[in-house]
Amino acid sequence: MKVRILLADDHKMFRDGLRPLLEHHRELTVVGEASDGQEVLTLVERHTPDLVVLDVSMPGLNGVEAARCIKEKHPGVRIAMLSMHADRRFVLESLKAGANAYLLKDDAFEELVRAIPRIMAGQIVLAESIGERVIQEYLSLVAETPGSAFARLSPREREVLQLIAEGRTTKEIAAAHDVSVKTVETQRKQIMDKLDLHSVAELTKYAIREGLTSLE
Repeated sequence: MKVRILLADDHKMFRDGLRPLLEHHRELTVVGEASDGQEVLTLVERHTPDLVVLDVSMPGLNGVEAARCIKEKHPGVRIAMLSMHADRRFVLESLKAGANAYLLKDDAFEELVRAIPRIMAGQIVLAESIGERVIQEYLSLVAETPGSAFARLSPREREVLQLIAEGRTTKEIAAAHDVSVKTVETQRKQIMDKLDLHSVAELTKYAIREGLTSLE
């Protein structure tokens, strides 16, 4: 039985390199490609893939938030996160969001195909360079890290913060979420109050530091 895969990465060249590598194996098939976080959610609804290969740094809705949304609606879908970052914070937040694997892009072409059988078997798979220590820390983690964006902000507030950091205007954010401009202004104020930040520049720096966006 074939494993049906959805590729999600905002770099088309990366997807173009990864797709033929996967489809070279008869037991794997790519059912769709997404270039931003919201498109991922749309295509998951359309195709219900077995596995989503998901970039951590996605525009509009980052990979961690997308993974969280996917797992809430489709808990059986496996998720393999790809990233340029081996930072422990990125790994832990991805695993807490429901990811089954966290692989580094530098090694993805070699590691992903080997990892897929283990991912589909429900194992947690990490890039070799990340190591066992992070898994143990994840398994022993019982509470959100105090002070992190994932602990202090609601999912919608994190989405709004990411869009602010990506340079979206208030009107654009309102249109994206189908709410009024006033609602977005209220959300922005709530975010600033919770984080004790006082400008868009400070919000942008915070979002990058917390891994909500990389602005690559």
